[in-house]
Amino acid sequence: MSKVLVVDDEKLIVKGIKFSLEQDGMDVECAYDGEEALSMAQKCEYDVVLLDIMLPKMDGFEVCKAIREFSNMPIIMLTAKGGDMDKILGLEYGADDYITKPFNILEVKARIKAMFRRSRRGNFAEAPGEIVKNDLRMDLDARRVFIKDKEVNLTAKEFDLLELLVNNPNKVYSREQLLSIVWGYEYPGDVRTVDVHVRRLREKIEENPKEPKYVNTKWGVGYYFKA
Repeated sequence: MSKVLVVDDEKLIVKGIKFSLEQDGMDVECAYDGEEALSMAQKCEYDVVLLDIMLPKMDGFEVCKAIREFSNMPIIMLTAKGGDMDKILGLEYGADDYITKPFNILEVKARIKAMFRRSRRGNFAEAPGEIVKNDLRMDLDARRVFIKDKEVNLTAKEFDLLELLVNNPNKVYSREQLLSIVWGYEYPGDVRTVDVHVRRLREKIEENPKEPKYVNTKWGVGYYFKA
């Protein structure tokens, strides 16, 4: 049974989401402030965390950033603000997706189920269980990444992005192609989302992010993994 943590200080919203997800067979736990959410995430590895931004005690960005220090469990941010910078900022803190309020519960369920598929099986065709490129090692089954045998904590989307590029060395993908493949056709974000994730990925796997040896830029075109 898939385990979901729903975090929002509006109890009626939480009640409605919990009821709807449980109708689809999910195990749903709830938190109503940031500190409670972080405490629960420290004790349990959830399949998805549905995390509101505007929370008492700790806001959603702080909670997301704190979770990323010990886990890559998928996080979907809920935001009542429509500005693009709020959405991008959510991704900066390590979120995998976002939904803008007011939302349709069917959209919420679709996003959660898509996250289940990506985190458990990956987004792409079957590949060998392990990929080794110089100092980089990817365990595709466990969805873990190591640099010089030291584990690197990637978010679900960062892993999906790296997996796609590694499995297609020297193939240049435009930002639009990456947004479509990794985030899906229904994703409402823009290409800056890709740039944010590439930058964060480089910071984690590259010895010198300004002179990357793995995830490279083809200026004016897009990104590729150098074989």
